[in-house]
Amino acid sequence: MHRRVTVPARVNIIGEHTDYGQGLALPFAINRYLVLTIKPRESGYSGDETVVALWQAIGGPPADLTVSSEIAQGKGMSSSAALCLAIVLGQYGNIDPLEACKKAQSLEHDVLNTPCGLLDQMAMMYAKSQHCTMIDFSTMEVEHLVLPENWIFKLVDSNIHRNLSEMNYNSANDFLNQHLISENQRVKQAVGAKPETLGQLLNQSHDSLKQLGVSTSEVDNLVENLQQTDGVLGARMMGGGFGGMILVLVENDAVLPNYLPVVSSRAPLLEEL
Repeated sequence: MHRRVTVPARVNIIGEHTDYGQGLALPFAINRYLVLTIKPRESGYSGDETVVALWQAIGGPPADLTVSSEIAQGKGMSSSAALCLAIVLGQYGNIDPLEACKKAQSLEHDVLNTPCGLLDQMAMMYAKSQHCTMIDFSTMEVEHLVLPENWIFKLVDSNIHRNLSEMNYNSANDFLNQHLISENQRVKQAVGAKPETLGQLLNQSHDSLKQLGVSTSEVDNLVENLQQTDGVLGARMMGGGFGGMILVLVENDAVLPNYLPVVSSRAPLLEEL
């Protein structure tokens, strides 16, 4: 008997750098997946060095560990969170969702040295197809909201790769409190908003993230060019920052024709094989 765990990537519509400040976020899972297959063995471990280290750190028994992933690394789509969550579910099975998220976060902190909050893990673990998830990090409560059909998102790769474990996040940043207040307000305003309004909120969010110091001039230039493109309603950097994907809200599928709209997905799937 072995296990297979499938975990989706996530897109965060709005509410960036709010999870460690007990704020709000509005993410949803998308149809790009990481798959971890765990086959028991008599002794020892086989697999990628990092995967084996994570598995051992959580007390996993001897196993062959195989990972295949459609989630690009270093692109702000939470590949590391997906892997850690898969490891946790592979070891513990269908445990309490919040407990799974916290265990996965601990792996990121202790093994991968990534100073992350709980946004990525909760966005994946609580995902529901055709819905986005309002997360309140002050209470850890979640609310599923129907994802409006006229919210059409595309992801544009900045082609700037970054490793978040090497980034310097300054929690004492003088602008952080102001960002939290304004970003939380934007999350509230986004709920049920018309696409044009949501686009303005995305643009405002990027401006705030720039002031927070988690963007780069190259990303800012790309975002500005996208914001000025016909049919684009709004755009912002997505994820921890310093590169990765840019989230773009468009009027219709024909805008930015070289990019496909992102499609919502479900929560992780654990299979006994």
